This record gives sequence, structure tokens and C-alpha cells, in this order.
Amino acid sequence: MLDKGILDQVKSLFGGLKSEIGIKAVCGAAHTKAEEFGDFLKDFCSCSDKLKLELTVEDSLRLEFTLYKDGADTGIVFRGIPGGHEFSSLLLAVLNADGQGKNMPDDIVARRIRAIGGDIKLRTYVSLTCTNCPDVVQALNVVALLNPSVSHEVIDGALWQDEVERLGIQGVPSVYAGDELIHVGRGDLSALLSKLEEKFGTAQTADSFEPVERSYDVVVVGGGPAGASAAIYSARKGLRVAVVGERVGGQVKDTVGIENLISVPHTTGDKLASDLMSHLGHYAIDVFENRTVVKAELGGKQKYIHAAGGESFVSPAVIIATGASWRRLGVEGEADYIGRGVAFCPHCDGPFYKGRHVAVIGGGNSGIEAAIDLAGICSKVTVLEFADELRADTVLQDKARSLDNVEIFTSMQTMRVIGDGKKVTAIEVKDRKTEEVKTVELDGIFVQIGLAANSKSFEGQLELTPRKEIKTDAYCRTSIAGVYAAGDVTDVPYKQIIIAMGEGAKAALSAFDDRVRGLI
Repeated sequence: MLDKGILDQVKSLFGGLKSEIGIKAVCGAAHTKAEEFGDFLKDFCSCSDKLKLELTVEDSLRLEFTLYKDGADTGIVFRGIPGGHEFSSLLLAVLNADGQGKNMPDDIVARRIRAIGGDIKLRTYVSLTCTNCPDVVQALNVVALLNPSVSHEVIDGALWQDEVERLGIQGVPSVYAGDELIHVGRGDLSALLSKLEEKFGTAQTADSFEPVERSYDVVVVGGGPAGASAAIYSARKGLRVAVVGERVGGQVKDTVGIENLISVPHTTGDKLASDLMSHLGHYAIDVFENRTVVKAELGGKQKYIHAAGGESFVSPAVIIATGASWRRLGVEGEADYIGRGVAFCPHCDGPFYKGRHVAVIGGGNSGIEAAIDLAGICSKVTVLEFADELRADTVLQDKARSLDNVEIFTSMQTMRVIGDGKKVTAIEVKDRKTEEVKTVELDGIFVQIGLAANSKSFEGQLELTPRKEIKTDAYCRTSIAGVYAAGDVTDVPYKQIIIAMGEGAKAALSAFDDRVRGLI
């Protein structure tokens, strides 16, 4: 099943395995994919003498296998054939079980994982074509490996439609604890770990972790384009620099195609994030990923950034580049139906709505692009824009209007998401000009209304705009000396990658200038 080229790459990748990795599989002969499943595992395990396959064939519909390390259960189960984007998750699971892989967290994050309380059985439903699913799968696999009380089952939703329908899943990845949906959509280790701690508790409180304090000349909070730029410019001045954030790349990693980064005709979010990390690696910059900032003390000469797990970063100069997150509608019913009709990623969740009627909320570039993409698979796409006119580029508007199954309405306010308890059935909207309220029956809603600044950790200390953006001057200085801000978290107009990079550089230069002048 696996071609020779792939087999050769896997053999090379697994050449350094030290542990015996057992794959205990159950193959239900009654399943239509039984032969393919068995062939896949045999080919895969042929790539290393450290991989041991134990295959049991029975008269059932089961297709699943569990990973073992030196005979011990890792807690990781794959149900289905992990091809497509999930093939990388299987490769990493083997490497991680062996103690390898660049995605393995450092000691601070690992001790947070081990402290999660309770006997937790997680299940993640995925689509093999979903680009966001592997991040969630790989993060939760790491959690299972490091915490014996956590298990994680990865399920190909396409093979188990009865479960998908019973649970009302209409978006991936969907993470369940029992039959309770605890996460849907994009996610990384930092965000997922915070959710698990909040839901299941932790054996240690923030105060009980042994404190770790790290001192630098400049601490950059956030690893997106603005943060990476700020860190690189600061390091080039010979300063000791730390980048503290959830992930390098930030919101960029959720962008499929990028065609307006000048001098780079086309790239992807994943590629740009990888390039940012590579560029950071050219300098003596300490990068601390998977960090959740829980508190900031910015008032004194020395600033303190406190992260979950008892870790603090101290510096006279802090550059805040925490970016922004997808904005939600904030209306009745929205939170109840996330993953069950309310979605944020048309690329991942669009296939669930093949031949169905969906709405796209938002008439900016992302909204109109989503409508165009969805028009190729959905029977009808209704675009609802709050403003009196669309904000998308003219070329996108023209394309959307040329499609027979796309209808566009402006001056429309979303009032309520309606469902039957299992899935979305309609949306209630109001015409802002006539005040008429009507209900539109449909199957799904894709929210594309822009971004909200990630400034919560700094509220009450820094001056913010009514939109919760950090106020900055022309030099990226904030209302507190020694604290600078750059990119989408600020009030700088136009939230663009290239602008964020420029603002990050400006913030770093301002911080250095203030340092030279003795102002900080």
C-alpha cells in the first residue's frame, strides 16, 4: 500500500529508534477496509526492526491499533488507517514514544502535563484531508505519552459515520471526553493543555510549582510575524532575547495561502511559520513555545511576565506581539453549536456540508474567499455582511457574484443561531435598514468576521482602545515606559503580515534607542 519512495523515507526516519515500538492491531474482517488496513500496517512495520506488529483478525468491523513502548501501553490508539495528513501524526507518535521529535515539550510544559488530574479518556474525530487536525492529534498524543492517566484515541470520522451522526459532528477536529465535546477546530498544545487543566484540574496549583525565573534584556511576548521580527532586530543589537508564546507563527499558521508578502509571490502559513522559526534560529534567541501568559507585572523598572507552570520572565523591556484571535458573533446559540453547525474554517469543515445550504458571516476578504470555496461543494451559500457594503477586494467580489449558487446580503445583523439540540437548523437575522427580522433555514454557519486583539493579560495596566487593542505611538511605545507593542494586538491600522513585521522591527529599534538613552 505504501509506495517504495515513502517506505524508504520512513526507514530513514526510523533508523535511530532505540525502543521497541509495538503495534497491537485488531482487524475486523467484515470491514470493507480490512485488507487495506492490514497491508498498511505490514508495510509500515517493515520499515524498522524496532517496529513489532501483532495483528489479530476477527469477525467484526473493528479497525484499530494501539502503540506500545517496550511492552508498556502508551495510551495512543488509532482507529482507521492514518493516511493523508494523519500519516505524519503516526510517524511522530512512534518517534515521540521513543523520546524523539521536535514537538516534544520542555521540562516546564511537561510537568504541567503530568500534573493534570483524573482518569481522562480522550477521542479526536478527524478528517484525513484536514490541515488543522494533525496539530491537535499530535498535541494530545504527547499528553497521553507524558501522563499515564490520559489516553487518546484518533478516529477517522469517514470510517465511523454512525458515531459522527450520533454525536452530531459537523466540524473537525472534534475532541471528546466521554460524549462531551471539549474542543473543536484549530488548536495547539498550549491551548489544549489550558483547556484540560481548566476542565480536569491539576495536581499542582500555580503557586505550588517550583518557581523558575529567567532574566533577559528583552522579552518578546508572542511568536507571530511581529514577535519574530522584534526578536531578530533585538538580537542583532547584541541583546539577550527571549520569545515567549503559544507557537511560532501565531495566527499565520492558520492561513492556507499567502500571496501579498512582498518579494514572495506565494507561500503558505505553515511554510512561513517554519521560515520564521528558521530565521530565529540564526541568532542567540531563546524560544519558549507552548506558554500561556497568566499575569503581567509591568509597573516597575523590571517587568515580569508570568506563564502557567510557575515560570517568570524578567526584563527591563517587554515587546507585546500577542496578535489576535478569530472573533465570534457573541449571539445566542453560537457557543452551543460550535462543531455542530457553527464553524470557522471552510477548508477543514466545508466537506461536511457537501450539497447543503450554508451561510458565511462576514464580507471581508476571508468571508468572500470562504464563500467562493464553499460554493464548489455546497448547494447554496448565503453571505451576510453587517456593513452597508462588502469590504473584500473587488476581484473577490466579482468572482463571488459570478457564481450562481452564491447570494450576498449587506446591512444584515446576525441575531441568533437556531438548532434542534443536535445541530444548526437556521439563523435569525435582522435587516438593519428595514428592521425586518427573518429566519433563514440552513445547515451550517461559517463565521468570518475578523479578529479580536489578544490583550486580556494586559488589561488594567496598559491603555486600550474600545476594541481592546493596545494603544501605541508612532514608535510602538505604550502607556508604560519600557513596554512596547506591535502587530495585530495594537491599534495600528490594517492587520497584515507585512505591516506586523515592520511594526515588530520598529518596536525593537525603539526599545534599543530607549536603552541607549537610559530611559529604561
